[in-house]
Amino acid sequence: MNILKKFLFLIALFVSGINGLNAHEIRPAFLQIIQTSETTYEVFWKVPSMGEAVPPIQPIFPDAFLVEILNPPNLTQGSVTYSYKITSEQALQGKPITISGLNKTLIDALVSVEYLNGEKATLMLQPDKDTALLPGKTVKSEVIKTYTILGIEHIWFGIDHLLFVLALIIITNGAWKILKTITAFTLAHSITLSLAVLGVVNFPSPPVEAIIALSIVFLAIEILNGLNGKQTLTAQKPWLVAFIFGLLHGFGFAGALADVGLPQNEIPLALAFFNIGVEIGQIAFVLVVLGVLKILGLKKDWPVFMKKIPAYAIGSIAAFWMIERVLGFWN
Repeated sequence: MNILKKFLFLIALFVSGINGLNAHEIRPAFLQIIQTSETTYEVFWKVPSMGEAVPPIQPIFPDAFLVEILNPPNLTQGSVTYSYKITSEQALQGKPITISGLNKTLIDALVSVEYLNGEKATLMLQPDKDTALLPGKTVKSEVIKTYTILGIEHIWFGIDHLLFVLALIIITNGAWKILKTITAFTLAHSITLSLAVLGVVNFPSPPVEAIIALSIVFLAIEILNGLNGKQTLTAQKPWLVAFIFGLLHGFGFAGALADVGLPQNEIPLALAFFNIGVEIGQIAFVLVVLGVLKILGLKKDWPVFMKKIPAYAIGSIAAFWMIERVLGFWN
């Protein structure tokens, strides 16, 4: 039900102008708890922000734990990080953790706990489930559930990635071609996502984000060229273009995943199901788009200028993002 609400919210974003032309998805909050002694824990609480707006959500620890603020909030682009120390003679395992105010948002909260004995636990809290008991160690089923949901939400709320997929669908004719094209895109971004997360290769985020926006502009131009009767590389071999640009989009996915982290003892499992979640979300989006295009296709002989409107809209939004991101290099 929570995912359905978010999918409907995504549609509302498109209708209301692509969320004020902001390409970044609604990223989850991240609560990291590290035990440093038998009675103390360091706590880092990262809240996603949109401009100067910071959601009023915060972790609530059991009454037996004394909370001490260590540093002033650290403001970075897209988030605010708080640091605490909590102390108690009682063990944290099995105690409830609540994210106050979460039920009034569309934000999820990923919780990661590292105990003194080396055990690690990961769980996710959501608006309709803002309280949970902290487990003593990571449960595989919880990792699968958590990172599958993260993958689905990342693709649904990564508006730039969705616009890229939308442009590919518009350019590509035939269900078989679309399937090959989307598969090539998935394969490519899975490769670079895995390499980046494992530390094999990496690129700074700002240039990657700018090039991702540029890739959408390129596809918008390809749509217009096709409507003007030109034979384009993308129309002839959409899978090749999808694969090449998919490599770049994978680095974008890696940046988002780095914000929430991976359970160190279950990295392959978490990474695999994050990719699966991305693919599930992507397939759902493709099916919705194909359904809408089929309905619109019932009206034959649309004027050429009307067929160009989606390309101009996609290209204009992506060009705005590209300029914004390039200017951000110096901020």
